[in-house]
Amino acid sequence: MKIKWQDEKIPHMNVKEAGEVTYLTYPAFEKLEGIIHGFSTRLGGVSRGIYSSMNLSFTRGDEEEAVKENYRRIAQAIGFRTDDIVTSDQTHTANVRKVTEADRGKGITVPRDYQDVDGMVTNVPGLVLTTFYADCVPLYFVDPVKCVIGLSHSGWRGTVAKIGKATVEKMKEEYGCHPEDILAAIGPSICQDCYEVSEDVIEEFKTAFAGEYQERLYYKKKNGKYQLNLWETNRLIFLEAGIPEANISMPGICTCCNPEFLFSHRASHGKRGNLAAFLGLK
Repeated sequence: MKIKWQDEKIPHMNVKEAGEVTYLTYPAFEKLEGIIHGFSTRLGGVSRGIYSSMNLSFTRGDEEEAVKENYRRIAQAIGFRTDDIVTSDQTHTANVRKVTEADRGKGITVPRDYQDVDGMVTNVPGLVLTTFYADCVPLYFVDPVKCVIGLSHSGWRGTVAKIGKATVEKMKEEYGCHPEDILAAIGPSICQDCYEVSEDVIEEFKTAFAGEYQERLYYKKKNGKYQLNLWETNRLIFLEAGIPEANISMPGICTCCNPEFLFSHRASHGKRGNLAAFLGLK
């Protein structure tokens, strides 16, 4: 399958294959011995139709047994157990939750007992934080000094609310992390060329971000709509949170530009499954 990268000369992520399963990783994280991570693609699962084939959502109408098998396959490919997963409960907030041993398996093998959680942080080895996507922006955080990780879901509302910065603040508050030690990554999501929004969305961004950044974040078109750059916005949020520019990895791949490889809400007009980001401490 031909993958469309934003810059064909510099793919920012590695494409990995384990049997039939294909997933993506970051070179910067692969250098860290204590980290388990990956981002799923559509390839290698058993789901059918609009969910084909590696759908990781139980809530979009797919067969439950197929989704369970998909989890088993992606977990085996990346190198963890499904029992170790802890999932988000995404409602486009900037709420970040501390995850403990008591949360192991929540959302997969045991019910979640929390709501409205778009970000998670932990220092517990063996837990695998998991968040879900089909155009929104995955945000990964790794502090190799304190052995702390974070994973957050950032749609346009989460981006306006600066959940990336909120995640760093939670890592500082709970574990004493220093932003300059954190390695961060922006995950596969919708690119600026594909992301048209209306003026009411842009008004929110004008309020949240300083004027000198505006031309880097969006531009207006003749039809009165705007093209919004969530990648650059979240990169600026990382910098504002104190993460060094050299510590930030970009995705280089758009979900909407690659609808056969990655699920995209826009490209499929909502007829789709979910991708997932995974991040854990060995």
